[in-house]
Amino acid sequence: MSETYPSETAPTESAHGDAARRVAGARALSHFINGKPVEGTSGRFGDVFNPALGSVSARVPLASVAEVDAAVAAAKAAFPAWSETAPIKRARVLFKFKELLDRHHDELAELITREHGKVFSDAKGEVMRGIEIVEFACGIPNLLKTDFTDQIGGGIDNWNLRQPLGVVAGITPFNFPMMVPCWMFPVALACGNTFVLKPSERDPSASNRLAELLKEAGLPDGVFNVVHGDKVAVDALLVHPEVSALSFVGSTPIAEYIYTEGTKHGKRVQALGGAKNHLVVMPDADLDQAVDALIGAAYGSAGERCMAISVAVAVGHIADELIERLTPRVKSLKILDGMEAAAEMGPLVTGAHRDKVVGYIDAGVAAGAKLVVDGRGHTVAGYEKGFFLGGTLFDDVSPEMKIYREEIFGPVLCVVRVPDFASAVELINANQFANGVSLFTSDGGIARAFSRQIEIGMVGINVPIPVPMAWHSFGGWKKSLFGDHHAYGEEGVRFYTRYKSIMQRWPDSIAKGAEFTMPVAK
Repeated sequence: MSETYPSETAPTESAHGDAARRVAGARALSHFINGKPVEGTSGRFGDVFNPALGSVSARVPLASVAEVDAAVAAAKAAFPAWSETAPIKRARVLFKFKELLDRHHDELAELITREHGKVFSDAKGEVMRGIEIVEFACGIPNLLKTDFTDQIGGGIDNWNLRQPLGVVAGITPFNFPMMVPCWMFPVALACGNTFVLKPSERDPSASNRLAELLKEAGLPDGVFNVVHGDKVAVDALLVHPEVSALSFVGSTPIAEYIYTEGTKHGKRVQALGGAKNHLVVMPDADLDQAVDALIGAAYGSAGERCMAISVAVAVGHIADELIERLTPRVKSLKILDGMEAAAEMGPLVTGAHRDKVVGYIDAGVAAGAKLVVDGRGHTVAGYEKGFFLGGTLFDDVSPEMKIYREEIFGPVLCVVRVPDFASAVELINANQFANGVSLFTSDGGIARAFSRQIEIGMVGINVPIPVPMAWHSFGGWKKSLFGDHHAYGEEGVRFYTRYKSIMQRWPDSIAKGAEFTMPVAK
């Protein structure tokens, strides 16, 4: 889940001189505050690229502290009325929003492909996963039902409520510009909160379109706001006294930073960090299925997924045949502009990110890993300036190598050989990341043992990318999650609400005189 707010941001520019001429003709994006587009006033902008062409397609304003304050103020002003709106009425707005998402499905997917680079079919799948969270949030009247106990003693009844927190914020990464925001705001809004979204500055257009569709669905002004930016905007949200909670998805160093700074300022924080997802191939696995799974899970979306498989753990004698079958498949990947129907993999999101991934490949070679397929230097005819990288495959990778230890977030698959099942479990459990894992086997006993022994938040058995559905919840363990709550599902409802216990009795049931004991059943 790669994102780089404190140390590395999108290229910035002033609105003057050579920089402005360099982006002449690029679309000018805006914030969305209090129900309308708002032009940036900070004088700082980021370049938004079409990664297939390698050219600037838009410029996005990078918010000042004052602009973040304006978004929070709009959300605060909208909170009293929205939080008192009946849950069924909030759900009706989300039902209308869901209808609009269905209608604009392809439009949103194209926005994602044009700015992120993932292939159009994959972008459509991302939009669908976002819609599923909205569908879940439409059930909020049932999800907010609580418990009631009659007559706990002395004419007293006891029940509980779940009430919204207030203004909440989301800071989201570039790899899922539609789906990850939808992990957050539909549930938050359904629970009665108001929301400020700070999306990735690398592919921001989908967030603005979501804001427009929410307004069209009837969401009151100020309930949902979008501010674009970099570390300035992030830090402003972290310290703002009116922001009650923060949700984040990104790299582990930044997740830890968000969690530490947010909780220090008294906020509830849910910060999902990085991943190093393994797929274990047992000797009894259906190898055709395992290879298909690895190709899709390692190279889909150019590996820029928090649930991408970046390590194949080959158990015993299966390793040689696994490499033999993977090699031609990796070499034959159809790498094209993501809008082309035949594309299986598109470009990486920016040139800087492609160079970073190339640096990891260089490091793997220097460390002595066997480079079976080299994706460096890959070009696509007609898109020579695009940010393309070919699929890369390493064999004989060992745990001390940088390419094993760190999240690469690119189309690089590392094969680690282990002698047996116990060694595979030990290897994975020793990794600092614990987001997702998969096992391919035909043995039910091994599958059961794996699911119980593995110390990972999301587990797939013969499923390469075990992303939970909307009514479950998403999240890892160890360095992959900072905070107590996973994302969306019932965990999301708990995160975006406060629990309140209420005890009540009426004057005609109150005994005369002072009571010096706790109420008890009699």
